[in-house]
Amino acid sequence: MTRSVPIRELNQDTAGVIARVEAGETITITRNGRPIATLVPQGAEADIPTYPFRTDPMGELDDLPVFQGPDLSDDEIEDTLSGMGGSVD
Repeated sequence: MTRSVPIRELNQDTAGVIARVEAGETITITRNGRPIATLVPQGAEADIPTYPFRTDPMGELDDLPVFQGPDLSDDEIEDTLSGMGGSVD
């Protein structure tokens, strides 16, 4: 069972709240009544939804359109970038 603890209580009694978690309790930290974090004992499963890790908010690289410009060598790319104030390292 998850218990709620206001963030103020966590601030004032951090050691006590952590002791409760160590004893096996799952605690949801709230701010103004809204959940903002959940503390779970090490190795326990939280009763909160999990979302897959996503590395790129723009989508998968496979979804990119095919580049239809000319093939450029590294030197040509570096020349272009140096003309724009950048460089290739």
